[in-house]
Amino acid sequence: MLRRCFAAVILAGLASAPARAADDQAVAQPVVTLSATARASVANDRMRALLRAEADDRDAGKAASAVNARIARATAHAKAQAGVDVGNAGYSTFEVGERADRHWRVVQTIALESSNFAMLAGLLTRLQQDDGLLLSGVEFSVSDATRRSTEDALMREAIGAWQARAKLAAQAFGAAAWRPGRVTVQSSDGGRAQPMFRAQAMTATAPAPVSLEAGTSDISVTVSGEAILQR
Repeated sequence: MLRRCFAAVILAGLASAPARAADDQAVAQPVVTLSATARASVANDRMRALLRAEADDRDAGKAASAVNARIARATAHAKAQAGVDVGNAGYSTFEVGERADRHWRVVQTIALESSNFAMLAGLLTRLQQDDGLLLSGVEFSVSDATRRSTEDALMREAIGAWQARAKLAAQAFGAAAWRPGRVTVQSSDGGRAQPMFRAQAMTATAPAPVSLEAGTSDISVTVSGEAILQR
């Protein structure tokens, strides 16, 4: 009876040996973590300008009426220009001045966007001269369509570079082959480079025509992940 029990224990141990060997082989399989980045400098093709109207009066209603009329007139002129997107960008009313000279200031801002820089620059000049608006700032960016197409091309480039590095690592470690493990692809977004021009306060003289350089934005795609080496 004792001999039969002892044999059963030995057989059970032999049966589990291949499973342990397979686990040890899986654990011993080396994994290399690599990354590769592809970058491009892309010409900005989208322009956004902020224009504001200001009015001061002891009567807040009168100040608001003056600002609203000026913005309405400028908005109509901007919307009449093909290829320009117009939207509200802010409205504020607050008291200013010393106690003896307290009055209300009303400020409203509109945003104009276009891919036609020359046309928009001319429109900004006219809205300052004809409608009395103030130019708060101009910024440039890459349009969504251009960004997507650029990122697609960079993704292919970055993946190719990552695969080349994985192959090189496998050769350096003396592996017969390799296969990808967990891999992530991440594009640069959020913090887009946007060269900006900020206008000075408008003087009594007519503003000079707006002339700006759009500049470029840097876009990058990074591929990082595991290359599992096979003996």
